[in-house]
Amino acid sequence: MQSHRLIKGLKILLFVFVAAIVLGFVVKSLWNALMPGIFGWHLISFWQALGLLVLSKLLFGGFHRGGGGRRHWKNRMRERWEAMTPEERERFRQGMRCGRRPFAAPAEPQG
Repeated sequence: MQSHRLIKGLKILLFVFVAAIVLGFVVKSLWNALMPGIFGWHLISFWQALGLLVLSKLLFGGFHRGGGGRRHWKNRMRERWEAMTPEERERFRQGMRCGRRPFAAPAEPQG
C-alpha cells in the first residue's frame, strides 16, 4: 500500500515536471513568435517564459484543483437566485432576454 502511494506520487511529480517543460516552451515559442513582431518587445528565454506562466497562473487562474472556480460561481449564483424575490427574478429574466444588463436602470433619452 505504501509503495502504491509512492509510485502514484512519483507519476504525478513526473507529469507536473513534463507539463511545466512543455508549457514553458509553448509560452516561449508563442511569445517570441508574436510579441517582437507586434509590439517590438524583446525575445524571452525558457526560464522567463516559465516565470511568466507561473505569474499569469497566480494572477488570473489560481492553483485550485479541478473546476473549483466554476463550482464556486454556480453555488454563488444559486444563492443569489434563491435570495431574489419573484419580481427580481422576472426582471433578471427580462434583462437576459433583451441583451441588457439585469437590474440596470433604463437609459434616459438624450436631447
